[in-house]
Amino acid sequence: MKITNLKLTPLAAAAITLLCGSAQQAQAQTASAGEQATPTSVVVTGSRIARASVEGPSAVVVITGEEITKQGYKNLFDALNNQAQNSGFTTGADFGNTHTPSANTISLRGLGPNHTLILLNGRRLADFPTAYEGAINFTNLANIPSSIVERVEILSGGASAVYGSDAIAGVVNIILKKKADGVDVNLKAGTTSRGGGGDRRLQISGGRSFDKLNTVFSLELLDREPLWSNQRDFMAVREGTPTNTLSRKNVNTGNFHDLGDACNALGDLFGGSQFKHTVKKGSYCASNKVSPTYWTTQTKNRSTNLFGSANYALSPSTDLFAEFLLGQNKTANNTRGPTWTSSSADNSYFFNKNSGVYEAWTKYISPEEMGGVKRYNRTWDDQASSVSLGAKGDIPGTGWRYEAGYSASFYKSEGHVQRALANIDSFFLGPKLGVDKDGIAIYAPNQARLAQRLTPEEFNSITGQADSDDTSRNQTLSLVATGELFALPAGPVKLATIAEAGHQRFANKPDPRINQGVFNTLAKSDITEGSRRRYALGVEASVPLLKDLNSTLAGRYDRYNFAGRNEGKLTYNAGIEWRPVKPLLVRGNYATSFRAPDMNYIFKARGTGYYASSTDYYRCAQAGKSIETCEFANVSPGSDYIQTGSKDLRSEKGKSYGLGAVWSPSADFDVSVDYWNIKIDDLVTNLSADTLLRDEAACRVKGDLTSPTCLDTIGRIQRYPLTALNKPGEIREIRVNPINAAYQDADGIDLSARYALRTADWGKFTLKGNYSKSFSKNSRQFAGDVLKDELDDLSNQDWRDKLNASLNWNVGNWSNTVFAQRYGKVPNSGQTAFLSPTTLVNLSSVYKVNERATVSVAVNNVNNRIKRDTTGGWPNYPVGNYSPVGRQIWLELNYHFGS
Repeated sequence: MKITNLKLTPLAAAAITLLCGSAQQAQAQTASAGEQATPTSVVVTGSRIARASVEGPSAVVVITGEEITKQGYKNLFDALNNQAQNSGFTTGADFGNTHTPSANTISLRGLGPNHTLILLNGRRLADFPTAYEGAINFTNLANIPSSIVERVEILSGGASAVYGSDAIAGVVNIILKKKADGVDVNLKAGTTSRGGGGDRRLQISGGRSFDKLNTVFSLELLDREPLWSNQRDFMAVREGTPTNTLSRKNVNTGNFHDLGDACNALGDLFGGSQFKHTVKKGSYCASNKVSPTYWTTQTKNRSTNLFGSANYALSPSTDLFAEFLLGQNKTANNTRGPTWTSSSADNSYFFNKNSGVYEAWTKYISPEEMGGVKRYNRTWDDQASSVSLGAKGDIPGTGWRYEAGYSASFYKSEGHVQRALANIDSFFLGPKLGVDKDGIAIYAPNQARLAQRLTPEEFNSITGQADSDDTSRNQTLSLVATGELFALPAGPVKLATIAEAGHQRFANKPDPRINQGVFNTLAKSDITEGSRRRYALGVEASVPLLKDLNSTLAGRYDRYNFAGRNEGKLTYNAGIEWRPVKPLLVRGNYATSFRAPDMNYIFKARGTGYYASSTDYYRCAQAGKSIETCEFANVSPGSDYIQTGSKDLRSEKGKSYGLGAVWSPSADFDVSVDYWNIKIDDLVTNLSADTLLRDEAACRVKGDLTSPTCLDTIGRIQRYPLTALNKPGEIREIRVNPINAAYQDADGIDLSARYALRTADWGKFTLKGNYSKSFSKNSRQFAGDVLKDELDDLSNQDWRDKLNASLNWNVGNWSNTVFAQRYGKVPNSGQTAFLSPTTLVNLSSVYKVNERATVSVAVNNVNNRIKRDTTGGWPNYPVGNYSPVGRQIWLELNYHFGS
């Protein structure tokens, strides 16, 4: 594998100089035996009270940093994304045309990224500045170095009584290492057996102890190449109706004017794929390689992440702590090339003075005309930072402990998108000669100009770069006190109290030139910004009722100030643990939770855009055609939309409960089963455009224009009049302002098991399995609607079930792991049936060369399996549910400096 061009940013270069010096010092130091005592209790996610076991009234899944490597995960996000409890479909960095191509997130239980609370060492992070799908706020998981992760704890279920808003579906707590000895240098490189999409990574991490001071650091450099659609044979050509690349159409009749020999003369464009395409109403130039040429299925990414922490023993009873995280992330992707349609900022047609008719001219500009396909890439430059400062220790004379802290995080994302300039119409059509009585522009264009090949210089004269500047920040002051309140016959009653004050702010600032007429658009792009304050008081108690029966109780009051409003919520939870016999734990929990409305939902100014693709189900139904054969299906780019916020949204209110059991007869075997159930009232949501279009078609076909859903849906979809000269009956725009939906619930079951077999000659074998299945996911938009199970809806792309299983074999200096992931059924792209379940297998082998060096090889997707699905046409695989990458091979080297 080739490891080249791993460039260092100034931040990285300075950090390496500093860290290498630390490594030399650490090498000369030998740690004394017994220096680090094994803790007798730990704080587990879902409770602030330390306990002797990770088992509790709620199921908590733990992923260690070592498992992230052994199971073949590429990074921390990859590990979280593939957990069985993460059943929700998300549009991440490799989805293609998404609002957030430089970020990744998860969706526990399929309830959406905004219903999963992400914590770093128990502290909140700033939201990603740009809203997911243009609607909801979420936490990005792309900037945390995996080398410094000690473990990740995932609590599924409501936890607002402990953590406040957002914790409706669950909590993910990423816990970083607090102590390290020496320095580890890790180099990892990967490639794909089908070509393209190579990865390179350098990590330098470690730490040093200076008497009372412990320090930990980690530097991570990542460099990932893009994967273009034309690098995979099954989507290198788009079958079916080819893309219109050059045409001249009579709007009155719908007939195309013959372009003469233009298509042959320009036949070398789009990789030599442009040709003359003839239809009933004439001919135009076309190509079936346009989409594959301009679409990246894996983004290009280059990032630098730096983490540091320090803990200082100020006295035998007081510690000071500080930590910081800095990340710089540069991303590039491509989803569609530059197209021009005459008068696209108005009615997309003009009056041709030469021909005396209304016409629409179209040109799709090829990579050969603009200096290469990368010339039209979209790029993002993101900077993320967080800092935490505080003190913890004993409260003199009480036996209680405290932790007082301040945490702040900041996120900045600069986007750079290519746009056509306002002069593009005159470039192709000549000077504007005025307007007719209906306000339609008049030109006297020369067809030869339309058919002329562009040069890169000409392309640069009609294209500019629009720059956006998006920021977010989050600050929190917290004080936690824990201790024993009094003693009961079965043991002490332990208590934790917390007080918090926080402030959040975000701002989305589009390029001001958009509203100044510099670009070829009339759509306004306004600044969206807002802030809110929050305050909280909470208490949690662990009460031993009997020797083998323990209960937990928690209550918390949160108050939010935003948009001139004050809104407070009281949440509580209760849990119970019963051990009828020592190996068996029976547990149950009940919790209420809430979520304050996303700030983007509240403060969103009028925003406009277009969907990646749209299907006009009503026009397909009118034509009597199936989705596979309908010309109005999967049209790209899709329909335009308008989105606005609402300051009257209410907070969501949730309830959850669970019941489970853990059987652990020995240290080498345990098995658990847990049932979970989550309910949400007043769910804040923007309905998906696809759902709206399906509902509209169903309502219009049935003639139902008065039911609550139909009345709302038809009002959201605006169409051109049937008498319009251009685009009669077509969708003009879709309005997607947020609302408080009536209700949503979900329930399911989690199973897990672990068995270790220790042998004298063959080493240790460890078998693990985790399975999660959703039984139902019901919802209704309005109180008068029928409750609908989304899992039976072919437009819902969430996983019904997931199974992860691993077998690890440790013998001598070898550690070998087989990791299999079985994905349950999901709808096909045409939304006509379910795709069959699919299993992917990863292999990894780690060899310990000596006490300092290890080398490992990993093969992800050993069978080189790519899930195929042609029901929705190109790109012929289930985008978002599966990856088109195929087999990946990784080589990893690690060397330890120090003791």
